[in-house]
Amino acid sequence: MTVESTAARKPRRSAGGKASTTGTKRTTRTTAKKGSETQLVQLLTPEGKRVKNAADAEYASYVDGITADELRALYRDMVLTRRFDAEATSLQRQGELGLWASLLGQEAAQIGSGRATREDDYVFPTYREHGVAWCRGVDPTNLLGMFRGVNNGGWDPNGNNFHLYTIVIGSQALHATGYAMGVAKDGADSAVIAYFGDGASSQGDVSEAFNFAAVYNAPVVFFCQNNQWAISESNEKQTRVPLYQRAQGFGFPGVRVDGNDVLASLAVTRWALDRARRGEGPALIEAFTYRMGAHTTSDDPSRYRHDDERAAWEAKDPILRLRRHLEADGHADEAFFGELEAESEALGRRVREVVRAMPDPDRFAVFENVYADGHALVDEERAQFAAYQASFADSEGV
Repeated sequence: MTVESTAARKPRRSAGGKASTTGTKRTTRTTAKKGSETQLVQLLTPEGKRVKNAADAEYASYVDGITADELRALYRDMVLTRRFDAEATSLQRQGELGLWASLLGQEAAQIGSGRATREDDYVFPTYREHGVAWCRGVDPTNLLGMFRGVNNGGWDPNGNNFHLYTIVIGSQALHATGYAMGVAKDGADSAVIAYFGDGASSQGDVSEAFNFAAVYNAPVVFFCQNNQWAISESNEKQTRVPLYQRAQGFGFPGVRVDGNDVLASLAVTRWALDRARRGEGPALIEAFTYRMGAHTTSDDPSRYRHDDERAAWEAKDPILRLRRHLEADGHADEAFFGELEAESEALGRRVREVVRAMPDPDRFAVFENVYADGHALVDEERAQFAAYQASFADSEGV
């Protein structure tokens, strides 16, 4: 099904044959109330120039002292994360992975926010936070076991304070809030951050998490990556106000940040985590970004969005933006970029080798642990599946 913009749709015909504009009127109120402003925190333009706005001074102060080494490190993080993501996508196309959720285009939001966390902070991701996992020190190859079907995660969540990937949409917001309430009761000064997408913001679990976090003043940061599409549903089908403004109704601050600006993402997340550690409660960050690829490798985005939309966002590419800044300010030379390219190639080779060395998933594992004491119906289904698998072996022997 192709999802068109509301303005592009033809007026409906009523029973009497007259054109009806009901559908159009109803969906044109998806923007904020008249007179309200949607503010975007941006510290680095798409052309790579530093921006200094008085309104963003509080956030900018968190990266004012950033060094050339730190800028190069952020660039390296984004480049290597994108290369890993590209390899995973290719491996899925080759049949090595069952599925993959690409982060292409969202590197700045993830690396900026991930690098804002402290070692003792705790992170609750969805299934697309490969860049955040990188920042938390999780070996990228460990992310692939679940998508190959050989394990349920592949890493110890307490080893890096990075929870296992969450497939159920929005549930991790409640998990993060509960964990943050525990942190507060323990008297620790660490913070918690929960990641979710714009689609998950429509889930009841997220609203419940907002309410609990506000009432109990939990030290949690809600980081919403608004990549414009909840699979095939655009923002205009999900909300009538900018997502960051939803925080107001629960009694805590919300900020919209340019999610393709790694410096702004880093600064705003540092601000939010810092206030959470001081006991000032939750905050919502809406990282305004774009999913350049498909929702997952089972999705075809050409069926619901136009190529010119992607082209417009490619001009805001987060990696190209920081490279322009590094080159303009003389913070990186061709030797740096060349060495990084070699490191990127080495990472790609390692990912391919590790995945191809992984065992094939156990086809019958799905029937285990369904019931503690077993079940006749599950036994019957297992037998049927075994007979189905055996039929392939018989045909191969013909």
